[in-house]
Amino acid sequence: MCTVTFLPTSKNNFILTSNRDEQRTRETVAPKKYVEDGIEMLFPKDKLAGGTWIGISANKRLVCVLNGAFKKHIRKNTYTKSRGVIAKEILKSLNFETFISEMDLQKIEPFTMVIVDWNHNNLRLFELIWDDQKKHFNTLTIEPKIWSSSTLYSEEAKATRKNWFEDWKNTNNNSKEAILNFHHSEIGDKEQSILMKRSYVETVSITSVEKTNTAVKMDYEDVVNGDYFSHKF
Repeated sequence: MCTVTFLPTSKNNFILTSNRDEQRTRETVAPKKYVEDGIEMLFPKDKLAGGTWIGISANKRLVCVLNGAFKKHIRKNTYTKSRGVIAKEILKSLNFETFISEMDLQKIEPFTMVIVDWNHNNLRLFELIWDDQKKHFNTLTIEPKIWSSSTLYSEEAKATRKNWFEDWKNTNNNSKEAILNFHHSEIGDKEQSILMKRSYVETVSITSVEKTNTAVKMDYEDVVNGDYFSHKF
């Protein structure tokens, strides 16, 4: 939810990994398959809001959420819908680009969503940012990338983390083991590290989705309780 990396492993394959930085008392349901509106999906569920921060669907799509847009915002008292519920709506939509263009995000808290789509054997990467005023929806080049949540990391911290990622790329291959080691790293200040820990928030789980040809696999680690889950989709 708060640190995400994308690694292309071949023309149409990838690994996307997400560290969820949250209060450790916020309850989560481990990943399982659901069918909503006739569409099969796989995702861990936030018990409070019923949404998810990372999921995949039978529409050959992945959606991953980070809190915040370009900069840290001041939270309002109420919002009409959880960002995690919007992630599920995008997973379910048949034509997600049209759905996003028509979607009304007024009274929704700012967010960044990373969307990976592999329909027609053609891997595409998108970024949707809602800054409380405007939708910014862009197609991204297929190359290694890192995102850090604006609600937890300053511009300086984001730049430092990008440098860590660049250093990692220069000394590692694009394997799941290697990128998971990066997501477990405690380099630098513990409050800014990839596996982060602060007095009120910490990395509570790490989720990795790997697509290899027609096979898609989600691995989930509950960092707080030491539990592991693995599902093929």
